[in-house]
Amino acid sequence: MKITTKKLSRNSINKTTVVWSHLMPGSFFLVILTALFFAGGCKKETQYIYDVNPVTVEQEGGIKQHPKTTTEFISIAYSDLFGSTISNADLQKLNVAYSAFGDRKLIEDMIIKNFFNNAGVAIPTKAQMQTDVSKFVTETYKKLYNRLPDEYEQYYVTKVINADATITPVLVYYAMMTSNEYRYY
Repeated sequence: MKITTKKLSRNSINKTTVVWSHLMPGSFFLVILTALFFAGGCKKETQYIYDVNPVTVEQEGGIKQHPKTTTEFISIAYSDLFGSTISNADLQKLNVAYSAFGDRKLIEDMIIKNFFNNAGVAIPTKAQMQTDVSKFVTETYKKLYNRLPDEYEQYYVTKVINADATITPVLVYYAMMTSNEYRYY
């Protein structure tokens, strides 16, 4: 780089000028390359937006929208297990216990277990269940849920019963009667 100094006659001020022609030959190329790099590196970043379409998920047979009242739940559960109606005195005792307890799911569980411990429960035996598991599943769904099982429910429950010899009709009835669907009509 060549720097020259000239004395100006008017103001007697020294003026320094830089002569660019004497810069190193690669410096000009480097300046241009740096300018292009920064100009190209300042692109606006593409933003992708992923949306999820709204999907309504419903349980098959879960169209039941009306919960059973306390009296209906106790009466229907008793009728499903014993094949007869519950006496007024027993219904009142269970209704008071149900209403007095804060956790509804727990008291429903206890009422169902209490019903299974009573003599006279009218459910199929294990031998009857094992004779025709598919028929047992269909009849249980009709009795407890007032509907037929869909294909997957039929397949899955039948598969579970066939795969595990310790499953009894009481366990199947208990699982279905303590489900959310049983609480609605």
